[in-house]
Amino acid sequence: MDLHHRTVRQDVRELGALLGDVLEEQSSTEAFEAVEDLRTAAIDYRDGTLPTREPLRTALASLDADLEGAAARAFTAYFELINLAEERERVRAIRRDEQGGRIEDSQTETVASLIERGADAETVQRVLDDVLIQPTFTAHPTEAHRKTIKAKLRTITTHLEALDERRLTDAERRTAWNHLEAEVTSLWQTPQVRDRAPEPEDEARNVQWYLENTLFDVVGDVYADLEGTLAESYPDVDVPKLFEFRSWAGSDRDGNPAVTVDVTSETLDRQRSVVLSKYRDELKRLSGILSQDAAWLTPGDRFEASLLADRERFPEVASEAEERYPHEFYRQKLKLMRERLERVDDVRPGGYDDAGELVDDLEAIDESLRLNNAESIADAHVEPLIRKVETFGFALASLDLRDHQKNHTEAVGELLAAQGVAYRDRDEAGRIEVLTEAIMQDADVVDLDDPGDVSDTTARVCERFEALRRWQREYGADAVDTYCISMTEEPSHVLEVLFLADQAGIVSLPEYSGLDVVPLLETERALDGARRIMGTLFENEAYAAALACRDDTQEIMLGYSDSNKENGFLAANWSLYRNQRRLATITDEFDVTMRLFHGRGGSISRGGGPMHEAMLALPIETVSGEIKFTEQGEAIAEKYGNPRIAERNLERMLDAQTRARHQSLEGPIKETPDAWTDAMEAMAPAARTAYTDLLETEGFIPYFETATPITVIEDLNLGSRPASRSGERTVEDLRAIPWVFSWTQSRCIIPGWYGVATGIDAYLDDGGSMQTLRTMYERWPFFRTTLDNAAQAMAKTDMEIAAAYANLAPDDLRERFFPRIRAEHERAVELVLQITERDDLLRRPWFRESLDRRNPYVDPLNYLQIRLLAHDDRAPSEERTLRLTVKGIAAGMKSTG
Repeated sequence: MDLHHRTVRQDVRELGALLGDVLEEQSSTEAFEAVEDLRTAAIDYRDGTLPTREPLRTALASLDADLEGAAARAFTAYFELINLAEERERVRAIRRDEQGGRIEDSQTETVASLIERGADAETVQRVLDDVLIQPTFTAHPTEAHRKTIKAKLRTITTHLEALDERRLTDAERRTAWNHLEAEVTSLWQTPQVRDRAPEPEDEARNVQWYLENTLFDVVGDVYADLEGTLAESYPDVDVPKLFEFRSWAGSDRDGNPAVTVDVTSETLDRQRSVVLSKYRDELKRLSGILSQDAAWLTPGDRFEASLLADRERFPEVASEAEERYPHEFYRQKLKLMRERLERVDDVRPGGYDDAGELVDDLEAIDESLRLNNAESIADAHVEPLIRKVETFGFALASLDLRDHQKNHTEAVGELLAAQGVAYRDRDEAGRIEVLTEAIMQDADVVDLDDPGDVSDTTARVCERFEALRRWQREYGADAVDTYCISMTEEPSHVLEVLFLADQAGIVSLPEYSGLDVVPLLETERALDGARRIMGTLFENEAYAAALACRDDTQEIMLGYSDSNKENGFLAANWSLYRNQRRLATITDEFDVTMRLFHGRGGSISRGGGPMHEAMLALPIETVSGEIKFTEQGEAIAEKYGNPRIAERNLERMLDAQTRARHQSLEGPIKETPDAWTDAMEAMAPAARTAYTDLLETEGFIPYFETATPITVIEDLNLGSRPASRSGERTVEDLRAIPWVFSWTQSRCIIPGWYGVATGIDAYLDDGGSMQTLRTMYERWPFFRTTLDNAAQAMAKTDMEIAAAYANLAPDDLRERFFPRIRAEHERAVELVLQITERDDLLRRPWFRESLDRRNPYVDPLNYLQIRLLAHDDRAPSEERTLRLTVKGIAAGMKSTG
């Protein structure tokens, strides 16, 4: 059966032609012809028809400011449309594979793997009971789309889906295409660049959009598929809660003073309102289905008791329901449930206290339906809603609070000084002693509600912890129950947060702790000091008591972005892998369950890459079942913007985590051969030295400023957070996102591969074997994933274009840096191809096809950007065009930072 009526080539061709028509109509024939000249010159060079890019540069040089702007808009819009065409192709592939029964990493394959490995029902139940996957959405400003643009692109997606999947008459097809043309015209006429930076509230709404419009609808399907597949071989296994969505948007204070207590309060309130509204809609829909006549049914004791309790709770509403639905007790119950939802945030009594009470009511309906042989209705309509409530609760997504450790240290020091305690003058052991005693004593030491005349930093910290107590009381402890500490390097940095929570009444040891305190280990010093930090905490009386209140589970966050920026790609990846194993050993020694929180960025250079592969490449001893990871920027849109793709991503993550947890429980856990770890121990230091030598060479910062568009990116209005921590221009101070974004724009993605060649050569020069490296690639998921990710960054790098950017730098700086960079890249490509024994850096053919499709259209934007960067006195129209080239290249590369 042919499921589709179109192909990706047809979509690309026809969308490109449509955009050309819109360009000519909305701009001019001259603009259309100019864009065609650029496009043709770029394609002809890429396919070998032209020997140089001189015709492309000549065509660009002939453009006036208006035509430059039209060209930038045209190529940017093209990539927006082509990204949708490729998304549609991903959906086609999913549907074809599902229809053919050959979809990889599916629930079917998960269960088949368990059967093949001899897992009995008890083992499968234990594995699933341990698994909890927590995608955590962040507001990091790496998505270059405006919200308005996203809405228009979603509408275009809907039209493409109709043309591809539905059987349309000729008239219906013409109508759909006319609507598509209208939307592309509207897209062209809509400004691509924001006039203002988004507020934190905007970023929170953006994250909320994916939760509300995609994930809420697909979660139930993931559970239903797993339950259906398990039923054949493991009918007695109960599927527990497997997913929990979390967010930093509206609550991540680190480096962003715009995230205030009011912003977090508004985010919590809005998310609750959204999810309660979704549940009311679901109950209304369910009322249209559960129209059974009571005369033919036996309601069951549980349902009858539940209905009676609601009638007593709301006699007037119950009377209205009985009058409207005299013989339909399910509908009566659902109306009363809607009334309870209405009163959750109401001064009137009777609302649900928590999501668990709503689940109880739904389970009573589910049980009653099954008593009356209506399993099909329960399975299709009630069970998925139960899963949604279990997953999203009354919070939609639980919030994590985050701030930099120095703010807590300053606040605690100032507050204690006012009480006569010289905290700031003490060494680390002295600070730990003070904090421990203060936490364990019954009486409060400081008054967070009225701290007196204190610094702005201390006042903000006090206000946040006082608000946290209110938030947990108003929205439930689960709505905001995690506090992450950036740049943790000492045990006292963790105890300071526990102390502040204790003073706010969020913690009362040894009876209660309403907070997971999460150290973020992101510097080399912190990672190397993991045993010192965590071991001291686990042995500490106060912290051990707090852990006991949290089921002896310790969440530890690992920072991929800053680790990479500090150490380079290869050394950072090895350090993170090695320290994950070290952390697993420490937590095992203290009988603590570890939940690793992977702070992965969207790009390869910030820890990104396929999540399924990354999960399977983790050290097996770190797989406790629970896993948490950040989802950022354009990766959120790519993974969760389309319902079919979102469901597929959840399914693949569940497959990976289930397999990994089963192996960690049942074994055999294979020891990594010494020869492999020795190879990494030889490669990583050499790679780090090469990388840090480059960054520490005199003149590197001026080179970076002139050979990349960093100065433009800093003013792009991508997010509410400043691009640097203090406003100074140093690599250390610059945030990882603009660092990676700038190199990606200049097609020289050194954060993704620089040092790899030097590291491998150091190993080989010291007597290492190429065959050992090939075996490592074939058999070791960590090394294979690391090398494939580096290869992807190398493939996206274009040294000819990078050289053109390097020419923007002063001659002495260019000659000092670019030859080193180019030599490292050329050698890295050579070595990776030798190790992988491939002819192409890219392992996946579809990735190569996509890159080849995009490159000729990115090239004109790069050369236009270079032209504009070379002008010191740009007119306002040229500034707008320059900013638009950044957007277009980001869309073409499918990456910002």
